Amino acid sequence: MKKIEAIIKPFKLEDVKEALTEAGITGMTVSDVKGYGRQQGHSELYRGAEYVVDFLPKIKIELIVAEGDVDNTINIIIDAAKTGKIGDGKIFVSSVEKIVRIRTGEEDEEAI
Repeated sequence: MKKIEAIIKPFKLEDVKEALTEAGITGMTVSDVKGYGRQQGHSELYRGAEYVVDFLPKIKIELIVAEGDVDNTINIIIDAAKTGKIGDGKIFVSSVEKIVRIRTGEEDEEAI
């Protein structure tokens, strides 16, 4: 089992969710996060004064998938989230050692 974490632009969340749902991938956790990478934030004007916004709003999606579904899931997220502009985000994949569904006690693959 693998955990996929994707950091995407907020306005792309619905596109990614729909694409994953159409592919039969269910269950995800979504968080509002802030951060920056190469984008390094940007400057804005407020009442005539310029200020720097260092941390930009992003969305973090977390999914647990079977090892055989990792590449397909990554490709779906890329296709749905990509704008071709700086700040599109990143995808991280890590191993998951154990999953337990609290309600039933099911473990690992049955608990996904």
